[in-house]
Amino acid sequence: MSRLARWLIAVGLSMTAAGVAHAQAVQRFDYLVREDMFRGFAGDTAFERAMTLCETRLAEDPNNAEALVWHGTGLLFRAGEAVRTGDHDKGVALNRTGLAEMAKAVALRPNDISVLIPRGSVMLAAGMRIPDVERARRFFETAVGDFEKVLALQQPYLESLPPHPKGELFAALAEGWSRLGEIQKSQLYLTRMVAELPNTPYSAAATARLENPATGVRITCLGCHTK
Repeated sequence: MSRLARWLIAVGLSMTAAGVAHAQAVQRFDYLVREDMFRGFAGDTAFERAMTLCETRLAEDPNNAEALVWHGTGLLFRAGEAVRTGDHDKGVALNRTGLAEMAKAVALRPNDISVLIPRGSVMLAAGMRIPDVERARRFFETAVGDFEKVLALQQPYLESLPPHPKGELFAALAEGWSRLGEIQKSQLYLTRMVAELPNTPYSAAATARLENPATGVRITCLGCHTK
């Protein structure tokens, strides 16, 4: 499974937390699309089913923010595939459209974690694969902005979050700020991982990163239900 898929699965678990109680009354869109999308990232044809569902919802309502953000995520995946097969122009066009769709989704629902988390996750994962430092920086800036907003939205019930979604959120922020060269901000979240998530893989990984940042110890996607 690709790093992008692992990121989306890991950090996306934060969407299951309390605070999205309204989703219990209706069938959440991410439940309908994300498994097919993740399988698609790993090479399964289920990806096309996920994209078709997004496109169907967007045909019904062009301002469906969840469909937009997931479709945009899919377009970024297609962009990467196009570049890898040598079609650079197609990749650039798909990338541009995917980013625009995700930006529109967040503009439509700026306080919805079910929109912020998918975009933040894919922007962070994509930024890690971009060799152009300045372009990658723009991805990281968007990612940390989304995750800082998620943290603020989840603050009223943050203490009740299970270790996994809480750890992934802190880790995403620590990784994102580190990639932006904001070492103090990164260390703040690493320290919180140690203090607020004792006796977990997150505290262990954060401790290792704090003790020796140069080792690049992985702090995200710990304990994920992925292979």
